[in-house]
Amino acid sequence: MDNTKSVPENNLELPSASPNDITNDPELATFNGNTELFGGAEVMEQSNMDEVGEDIQIVKRRQNDNQKRHSGIQVEDLISMIKGAEKDILLLNQARARALKELDQVHAEKESLQGEIDLLSTRLAETDARLKYAAQEKIKNELLADEVEILKKEIAERESIWKDGKDLKVNNTTIKEHVSQSPIIAGELKALAAENESLKEEVKVLKSKLIEISKNGQYIAEMEKERLALEESTKQLQSKLVIAEANASDLAKVKSECQVLQRKVEHLQAELEKSTERMLLPDDITSKNQALQEKIDRLEEALAQAQVDKSLLEQTQEKNLLLNEQIKLLEQRLLESDNDIKAQLQIYQEEVQAFQRSLEQLKHENNKRFLDGPVQDLPWDFWSNLLLCLDGWMLEKKMAFDDAKILRDMAWRRESRIRDAYAQCKDKNEKDIIANLLKLIKASTRPGLHVVHIAAEMAPVAKVGGLGDVVTGLGKALQKKGHLVEIILPKYDCMDYSRVKNLKVLDMQIDSYFDGQLFKSKVWLGTVEGLPVYFIEPHHPAKFFWRGQFYGEGDDFRRFTFFSRAALEFLLQSGKKPDIIHCHDWQTAFVAPLYWDIYAPQGLNSARIAFTCHNFEYQGTESAAALASCGLDVQQLNRPDRMQDNFRHDRVNAVKGGIVFSNIVTTVSPTYAEEVRASEGGRGLHLTLAAHSKKFLGILNGIDTEAWDPSTDPLLDFQYSANDLNGKAENKAALRKFLGLAASDARIPLVGCITRIVPQKGVHLIRHAIYRTLECGGQFVLLGFSPIPHIQLSTCKCDIKNENVQREFEGIANQFCEHPSIRLILKYDEVLSHYIYGASDIFIIPSIFEPCGLTQMIAMRYGSIPVVRRTGGLNDSVFDVDDETIPAKIRNGFTFSAADEQGLNHALDRAITYYRKKPNWWLELVKKVMMIDFSWDSSASQYEELYEKALARARSQQAHISSSTR
Repeated sequence: MDNTKSVPENNLELPSASPNDITNDPELATFNGNTELFGGAEVMEQSNMDEVGEDIQIVKRRQNDNQKRHSGIQVEDLISMIKGAEKDILLLNQARARALKELDQVHAEKESLQGEIDLLSTRLAETDARLKYAAQEKIKNELLADEVEILKKEIAERESIWKDGKDLKVNNTTIKEHVSQSPIIAGELKALAAENESLKEEVKVLKSKLIEISKNGQYIAEMEKERLALEESTKQLQSKLVIAEANASDLAKVKSECQVLQRKVEHLQAELEKSTERMLLPDDITSKNQALQEKIDRLEEALAQAQVDKSLLEQTQEKNLLLNEQIKLLEQRLLESDNDIKAQLQIYQEEVQAFQRSLEQLKHENNKRFLDGPVQDLPWDFWSNLLLCLDGWMLEKKMAFDDAKILRDMAWRRESRIRDAYAQCKDKNEKDIIANLLKLIKASTRPGLHVVHIAAEMAPVAKVGGLGDVVTGLGKALQKKGHLVEIILPKYDCMDYSRVKNLKVLDMQIDSYFDGQLFKSKVWLGTVEGLPVYFIEPHHPAKFFWRGQFYGEGDDFRRFTFFSRAALEFLLQSGKKPDIIHCHDWQTAFVAPLYWDIYAPQGLNSARIAFTCHNFEYQGTESAAALASCGLDVQQLNRPDRMQDNFRHDRVNAVKGGIVFSNIVTTVSPTYAEEVRASEGGRGLHLTLAAHSKKFLGILNGIDTEAWDPSTDPLLDFQYSANDLNGKAENKAALRKFLGLAASDARIPLVGCITRIVPQKGVHLIRHAIYRTLECGGQFVLLGFSPIPHIQLSTCKCDIKNENVQREFEGIANQFCEHPSIRLILKYDEVLSHYIYGASDIFIIPSIFEPCGLTQMIAMRYGSIPVVRRTGGLNDSVFDVDDETIPAKIRNGFTFSAADEQGLNHALDRAITYYRKKPNWWLELVKKVMMIDFSWDSSASQYEELYEKALARARSQQAHISSSTR
């Protein structure tokens, strides 16, 4: 029922009565107010009945879902069914309570209706009394008519006498003579003439009264008809009242109200007698009767609606009975489910025991293979864990520094003898293990470089953007080349600790200077993706890394200056002598000036500093005084040639400090390196980069081809490769089903997009691509997520713009929430991202600027053809299939230059057209892009070369200084 439409129908009005009549008549005013209340109650009752119906429908749907899942039941499903049943029972109880409440309201409305009927009955009685009074007046009028007849007869007699008088005129002479002879007769004649004139006047008056009486007779006849009609309506209402009284539960209250109403009637009758003349006016009586008739009609409609509501309540009660039966049936099924759960738990326990036995056997076989197999086949986790153990024993002073160094060299070379010695005693206590390893000590040569990355992110334990992927990917690639790679991270409370192996805290603490005093920090160690990682946990009252998020705090500048100094303090106190200290983005750019100004003079001087800026949009600017907290000299550093910001001279710029104080400066692609040399791309640092251009280089990032491999990806339902693409089509069908997209035509192109929803990513072009894909008959899936507010300290204030963009895309997502071809998922979902890469045919990246970009490489790895704007790393990794100036063997996608809708249309339309009209050509293109090597091997080689050159220059300089001193 539409509640908004039912209100005007039940909101009773009295159009025939004037406002003054309603105001002056208290009974009419009461009746009008009660009918309005009745209409409002009806609306409320129907609204609540709708809510009860919705609750019943929810329970039915849940029961149907439970019945469908019962056939393939699992332990988790049964538990969820039990929880769902408990919710359903609670929902039913609430529905019952509402139904009982509504029943009480209906009874109250019926009592109110009965009172209105009684009021109407008293009004009808008043009307009958008035009609009786009118009948008495009619009798009086009839008597008056009889008197009029008598008067008519007298008038006739007198007229005859008058005629006789005329006859007398004929004998005028005789009369005159007689009159002259008799003066008495003359006097009588004059008196008769005067009386005759008065009788004529009385006859006129009586005629006018007779006309009025005849009119009153007509009005009385009409009122008699209305009285008969009202009596008939009253009889019908009385019969309905009998039915309503049968449902009433409190007759005593009704009788008392009737007595009160009777007294009101007597009072009204007394008032009526005082205003008899006004009430007898025909027009007034007619208008009152018409208003009363309209009230009766509306009251009958209200009574009929009450009967309908009563039937609805009866139906609800019947449904409640059915629901009770269904609940009993559900309880019985739950009991059966409990028995099934117990049986399955018993089976599960038996399987666990069998699994444990198999696990023990596998461990035994693995240990045997471990000792018998070649050293090169051991995972990097083993060697990283061994190196961490050696460092831990050395830091805890359980092993001499020189001994630990020799053993670390053996581990770097991955010698079998240290493997065998460790494997033989790894189940023994720590003291026996150390003693056994010390037997192996002998001279050895160093295998490679010692590289330490100090960063704010590392995938997959602490990842926000591409920085985390780079730290892990580059570190693993350098490790495979024989270098010792170690990572230092903050120990965030929100890290994914499940991805850290062998996590433990060292029995040592480091003292780090901050805000004029020393603060202690704990050091934890573990392995992540086969890399040794140290986690710094500050014991600072501000709880710098116990905030529930990686970035986005108001004191991020202080948090990361503290971490940068604590990381260097750890290297100093641990006695490490790294060759390269590689810091990333503004968060650890402070390492460069801290290293040269504070720690190199203290003896930590073996390393060269490498700094990589992954995005010049974020530069970490702050007031110059903030640098003093970590012990840096503000006066010396707040200079144009050092850390002073190029726009605001009262602020320092962390990225500028990284550029100035590092030996190697890189960014994440060659094209982006050229773009940031211009004023727009460099965001004010283009002049600084120009001054240090000799040490600045762009190296294209790679991807972790082991983590991103469709042939082994555990998150895909169907694995596939370039040689067998059947799994990709199956993944496409699975994703369509999962998202509720139309799946009738497998050849409809599916366009994917995985991105942060920020202006940098070309959100206006992404929005246009959604509608353009729909126009071209394709399907579009967006996995978009908004970054954490204030994700990094930036020179541009774009948070409000980002928030507006997020709201806009939420509106688009709601618009297409049930569309068969468009779906927007506005969150980050790692599993769903693998699904989209594995299912999409085309992948769109229309960035306004893109330092490197990894999604285009991952998309091609999974056989999704990229459509990109030529900027930054996109320009270095995607080459247009129709560009004849590029060798055909490296053409791998569709590109456009202008950041507008026309440019996007040209590239996207070509991709969709080729997909539909050239299926064989498209299939070969998919195989081609899947075979492209986007691994970190090539990029790691370039970094390796930069490291070696920097160290060679350092040795040359040191030799020059030594010869000069001689």
